[in-house]
Amino acid sequence: MPDYTVNEAGVAHARELIDAGEYDADTEWSQAAPSAAEQNEERDDEGQEGYAQWHLAVDESKGEGTKGRYRFPYGDFSRVNRAALIHAKQRAAQNDHPEIERAADQLLERLDAARG
Repeated sequence: MPDYTVNEAGVAHARELIDAGEYDADTEWSQAAPSAAEQNEERDDEGQEGYAQWHLAVDESKGEGTKGRYRFPYGDFSRVNRAALIHAKQRAAQNDHPEIERAADQLLERLDAARG
């Protein structure tokens, strides 16, 4: 099983976006998830660090410069997607990643509180 750790920079970025009202609570993740081409464009435009901040986890078994190093995406490179957080929480629970599950749950709670 991959050795995932919480991507603290990604979680902090998600918190900032939620607090700024930059979230989508209505679009299904299957509709909002960036395509492979969009992911590559983000990496080209923002670098590996910019790409990484859109993920809740780091796969320590993958090389530092690889796209596969970052797991559990939570947004479309502009907004946090509520359905993506739900999806991340469920996948983390199913695959025994309690720290990632907890991070996704806390962000989901924050987003829901921001929605009112």
